[in-house]
Amino acid sequence: MADEKSEEISIGTKLLMAGTAACIADFVTFPLDTAKVRMQISGESRAILMSSSEGSVLAVKAVQPGLIQTITTLVKNEGFRKLYGGLSAGLQRQMCFASVRLGLYDSTKIIYADFFQGKSNKEQALHDAPIGAGVRILAGMTTGALAVLFAQPTDVVKVRMQAGNSLKYASTLQAYKNIAVHEGVKGLWRGTFPNVTRNVIINVAEIVCYDIVKDELLKSGIFSNGVPCHLTAAIVAGFCATLTASPVDVVKTRYMNSKPGEYKSGIDTALRMLHNEGPSCFYKGFVPSFTRLVSWNIVLWLTYEQIQLHTKH
Repeated sequence: MADEKSEEISIGTKLLMAGTAACIADFVTFPLDTAKVRMQISGESRAILMSSSEGSVLAVKAVQPGLIQTITTLVKNEGFRKLYGGLSAGLQRQMCFASVRLGLYDSTKIIYADFFQGKSNKEQALHDAPIGAGVRILAGMTTGALAVLFAQPTDVVKVRMQAGNSLKYASTLQAYKNIAVHEGVKGLWRGTFPNVTRNVIINVAEIVCYDIVKDELLKSGIFSNGVPCHLTAAIVAGFCATLTASPVDVVKTRYMNSKPGEYKSGIDTALRMLHNEGPSCFYKGFVPSFTRLVSWNIVLWLTYEQIQLHTKH
C-alpha cells in the first residue's frame, strides 16, 4: 500500500489522513450501518405467542425483515434522521479508530519487516524485496487490536444510539456519561473482547487484502496506480471483510447493546444465540453489511489514496 514517497509523510499526517477518509466513508454509508444494527438485534425480541383453535399456545418467531423493509420501517416509524442516529459517535469512532488501524499500518508493517525479514532500513523494506503476507497480516492484527482498545467507548455509544436507544440520551456526551454512571467505566468497554476479535479479522480482511490485491494488480501490469486499481482492490477487500467478520460483528452488536447482566461474556452471547436462533443468526444483516462494507471500502480507499496523492504534491 505504501509507495515510493509514502515515508515522506509524517505519522501525524497519516493519522489525520486516515481518520478524515474514514469519516467521509462513514457519513456516506451510515444509513446502511444503522439498518445492519437493527437487523442484527432483531432476534432479541421475544417470540409472538399465538393460541390455536384447540386452546394450545404456540410460540412463533417474527419474520426477519430485509434491508429495504428495515430502512422503510425505520424512516416511517422514527423519521429519516434516525438513519443517522449515533452519527456523531460514529465519526468520533472513526477519527480515533481508523487513524490508528490504517494510519499506523504502513509504519507497523515496516517495523515487522525489519524485525522478521531482516531489512536493514525502511527504504529496503519497502522497495528492494517484497514484504511477506505473514508480516502484513501481523501488522494488520496489531493496529486493529490497538485501535479497538483506544476507541471502544465510541463504538459502544454508536451501537446503543443506532439500536434505537437515542431516546435515552440527549446527546452522545450524555450517553458516555450515563453509561459510565449506571454501568461503571467498564460499561464503556463492554464487548471489548468480541470487538477486538472482530476488528482484528476485519482489519486483516480490509487493509491487508487491499494492500496485497493492489500490489498484485500493479505487478500484473493490468492497472496503473490509479482509480480503477484502487476501486477493484476496494471491492475485493469489502467482500472479504463482510464474509469473515459478520459472525463476530453480530455477536459484538448483541453484546454491546445488551442490558447489564443479560450476557456473561461475548462467548456466552454467541452460544445463546446459536442455541436460540440457529447458525443463520450469525449472518443476520449480511446484505446491508456487505452493501455497506463494499461501499465504505470504495469511498475510504478512493478518498485516502487521493488525499495521499495531493498531500505528496
